[in-house]
Amino acid sequence: MVREEQLRITVPSLFRCPISLDVMRSPVSLCTGVTYDRSSIQRWLESGHQTCPATNQPLPSTDFVPNLALHRLIHLWIQSSPSARLAGALAPPPAARSSPAEVRALMEQIATGAARESCCGALRKVAEFAGYREENRRYLAGSDGFVEAIVQVMRRDGGSESEVEVLELAVRVLESILTENGVKERLSRRLLRSDRGNCLSPIVSVLRSGRLASKIGAVRILDSIAVDNESKRSIAETKDVLAESIRLLAAESDDSLRDAVLSFLIKVTAARSMKTQLVQLGLVPILSGFISNQDSTNPTVERALRLTQLVSTVAEGRQAMSEDATLASSLVGRLMKVSKAATEDAVAVLWSMCCVSGDSRVKERVWRSNGVTKVLLVMQTEEDADVRRMCRDLVKVLRSGCNTVDSGLVSYETRTTHIKHC
Repeated sequence: MVREEQLRITVPSLFRCPISLDVMRSPVSLCTGVTYDRSSIQRWLESGHQTCPATNQPLPSTDFVPNLALHRLIHLWIQSSPSARLAGALAPPPAARSSPAEVRALMEQIATGAARESCCGALRKVAEFAGYREENRRYLAGSDGFVEAIVQVMRRDGGSESEVEVLELAVRVLESILTENGVKERLSRRLLRSDRGNCLSPIVSVLRSGRLASKIGAVRILDSIAVDNESKRSIAETKDVLAESIRLLAAESDDSLRDAVLSFLIKVTAARSMKTQLVQLGLVPILSGFISNQDSTNPTVERALRLTQLVSTVAEGRQAMSEDATLASSLVGRLMKVSKAATEDAVAVLWSMCCVSGDSRVKERVWRSNGVTKVLLVMQTEEDADVRRMCRDLVKVLRSGCNTVDSGLVSYETRTTHIKHC
């Protein structure tokens, strides 16, 4: 009887994962709009793929969000279809069968310092359990000592490059619960303010030697634990954190990793010493490359503009920018072709180089890139008083230092006499 009903069951195609073709247990959607079962798409991304499996489109972001509406539809279908229930359409995977007692046993095994293979096996099962559904992640995050146990594993194995597999699994587990209540704060305390001092060397090991998905997870953990100025300083001052971040920007071509690193650097770049250190590590030419490259995605360009603006507030940053032969003209080219906030960042950088540093080379590059016209257009549409002031300063400096007839400013002003700001 059960076999006959199983043979007759018709699963709506919308409910099947495009990868596994099974009914989705935890549907999540990529930025392309295609929905997959969480475990299937995680395996796809963790194997190094950077495309949407169904459309083959490159992914500007590998983030995914739960498709709660589809999850409810599948649940209602299962509840209303005896044949679906008998066929086990939503039978949980092995990780979901783990009872709280079994998960606690795994956590205890991890916490007590199991041998490498046993620890890897336990971490892998916990990661699968966390990846199954939101309730599991909430359970892990709320379990006493869970975050502390994972951090203890990372401390124990963080000094050995041969233990990167353990560290990658630990990163995967921690990343899965970062958004749960209180996890970021607990993780920040354990990694940055423990009695053993700063414990970020395991994260650095993953940045240096991990797989792509693990590197992204490690950067997101660093970003998440920067909860206040003290933690930001502690992260930035940790040996090799900033250096490895800059290396990833220069060496890796994956957009998701690049954007994660840029977001992290924006978050921690607060103190003057951090900005100076980033300049010394060679950040400015890398940012200039992102801004000038027409193949860069908008998120990458806008994050690069934001970080450039932050670094332009120190003399070392302005000096490095003046020495870059392409940055000034690239900034002009991006004006009004990016978001309002990014355009304002570009104006602020141009102002820093032309009005604060007063470098004649930069003024020449901006002038020859039709910069005066572009700045006037920004000023015409800008509402922020500080940005309008910077635009006025730029126009005055460029007009006084360059031939207005050759620059085309006279003809432009003739056509736009309604602009009265300067």
